[in-house]
Amino acid sequence: MTEGNPTPLYILSFRQRDELAALAAKAGWQVVAARRAEGAERRFLASGAAVAVVDARGALAEGLAAAAAMSGAVVSNGGAMLALVSRGDVDAVARFYDAGATHFLASPFSETEFVQSLRFAARYAEGMAGEWQASAPVDPLGWRFDLRGRTIQVTPALARMVDVGESATVRVLLRVLDRPERRAAFLALRRLGGERSATAFAHDLNGIGRVVQHLQHDRQAQRIDALVEPLGSAPDTTAAMRDALAGSRDAGGARRWIDRRLNGGGALAVVLVALNRFEVVNTAYGRVAGDALLRGAHRRIEAAAREALEKGALVARMGGSEFLIATDAPRERIDLAVERIASALSKPFVVGDSIAVLGCRIGMAERNDEENAATLLRRASEALAEAKASDSATLRVADAREEDAPVDRLAGELGPAIDHGEIDIVFQPQVSMADGTIVGVEALARWDHPAMGTIGADLLFAAAARADLEIALSDHIQRIVLERAAAWPAVLSRLRLSLNLTAGDIARPGFADLFLDRIDHSGFPRGRLTLEITESGLIEDLSIASALLTVFRQAGCRIAIDDFGTGYSSLAYLKSLPLDYLKIDKKLAQDITGTVRDRVVVRGVIDMARSLGLSVIAEGVETEEQLELLAKEGCQYYQGFLCSEAVSSAALAAMMEARMGAKTGAGA
Repeated sequence: MTEGNPTPLYILSFRQRDELAALAAKAGWQVVAARRAEGAERRFLASGAAVAVVDARGALAEGLAAAAAMSGAVVSNGGAMLALVSRGDVDAVARFYDAGATHFLASPFSETEFVQSLRFAARYAEGMAGEWQASAPVDPLGWRFDLRGRTIQVTPALARMVDVGESATVRVLLRVLDRPERRAAFLALRRLGGERSATAFAHDLNGIGRVVQHLQHDRQAQRIDALVEPLGSAPDTTAAMRDALAGSRDAGGARRWIDRRLNGGGALAVVLVALNRFEVVNTAYGRVAGDALLRGAHRRIEAAAREALEKGALVARMGGSEFLIATDAPRERIDLAVERIASALSKPFVVGDSIAVLGCRIGMAERNDEENAATLLRRASEALAEAKASDSATLRVADAREEDAPVDRLAGELGPAIDHGEIDIVFQPQVSMADGTIVGVEALARWDHPAMGTIGADLLFAAAARADLEIALSDHIQRIVLERAAAWPAVLSRLRLSLNLTAGDIARPGFADLFLDRIDHSGFPRGRLTLEITESGLIEDLSIASALLTVFRQAGCRIAIDDFGTGYSSLAYLKSLPLDYLKIDKKLAQDITGTVRDRVVVRGVIDMARSLGLSVIAEGVETEEQLELLAKEGCQYYQGFLCSEAVSSAALAAMMEARMGAKTGAGA
């Protein structure tokens, strides 16, 4: 991450989205967060992020499913996936790795540990991106021997040099060697037949001179890879062979191959193929059957691609059940290949004693001018995600334009979203610690973006600032909140309503009169309204803020200082502003269960607020332990997932009715 240019981060958290988003944003990330798994792959791609966080704490099955759904997009784009698990679910880490995660973190963890894990994941993604630029032989000399089929493949360069076909026999290749060197070759192969996985032998080769053949035994795939190099240090044999031969299963090698082709100029298209329902088969029949199915699918894809595209195409397994085809063939040949691949994969597969019909979805992108491998693969992944989301379309072709960064993209779409009423409001309950009664709610803005998922207030206002729409967005939110709260049913008629004001609101000339008129016009009573101001919204001019808040307080509203403990001038605010409530920042509130020092700090804040006559509200309360300790220290109210996430007016009314019914039943 660079200062002033935050790096995008995608977070999927089923229960603690806002809390994780706040921690990451505080550390400098540009967060796109979601709470639902639907469309997770598409939202990750739209975010522009290289790192995806899947928070499976308390939602293990959902987290595993989401990780598996996103893994293809993460791997294809050289990204990283950080899985968060509960301490009791640590034994599931291996399943997350199988599903595509590259890193994991078990709770409970501190803010520092979370941020460090994000940074490690980001470095991993940067390393993956760096691999794309790593030097590799443009046309290596080597061969691959399939131990099961007893067949051999030869790289084109070696075939030309020793004047054999690319599908030469073992006997033909041995004739290239003198008799003494054939014995060295047999001894090397015998060494690989034991416990050794790599060895080498030297010989003379016409046109090069003295060379070393580096042999590597891939026991799982039951094959031997050989790379022929001038006498010297041993390279990564398997990686080079996977990069050279069209049957590659190495995602990194495929990306390097694409980058070299792009650097050479000219046209290039990338086709991503994802098998349908593979996870169901894999779960039902086990990994061995699943691996066999993947090998069968790979053979069908490779045969169809070679038949339609002839020479020059790369076929690779990218991870999970996704495959890649890269080619510079004309578009009509690519269309033919796509048609034949879809047809081949629609035919049944034999899985054990059963038959499985899978089918596929396909995404394609053709190179734009000056486009690199990263953006080309991302556009292909986006097209594949659209195909997966479709009810019927097998193929989606990416739009030729490159997507903007998240904030830029949202900034361009925010104006129409405001005009069309797409910015919505949800309400998070505030609860009395004394008796568990819901006494109020905080209004929070949300935008359910069709591609990027649920967008919270932080990213909304960042986009508004980019588009110079801060005042328009704030006005829009205030009107919706007041109108909706004024129309609440009787069951909500006693709740206090907390509404956030921004730094832009405070600086606006005549804002006090404008806002009070807005309240009165809505019909919502001033006496039930609390205005929340963050420390960052006040730091510019404390005297102006104090005068404005005094007007509102005299008009009947109450005033709260929000996110206390995160800014720089907290004590000055407490002395200078007409306050009624102090809201403890969620990180500070959650520290109550930390060390003795943490608890002393929280106790000091609460004692200071109480001595000034302020009521204290703790944000982000998630556990009974946090609640109990905060109550013991004198905190009067709380909000957080322990009670409820932010909900709609209808859900809030249903919650209140259920609570009232429970109390009535208990007293009967």
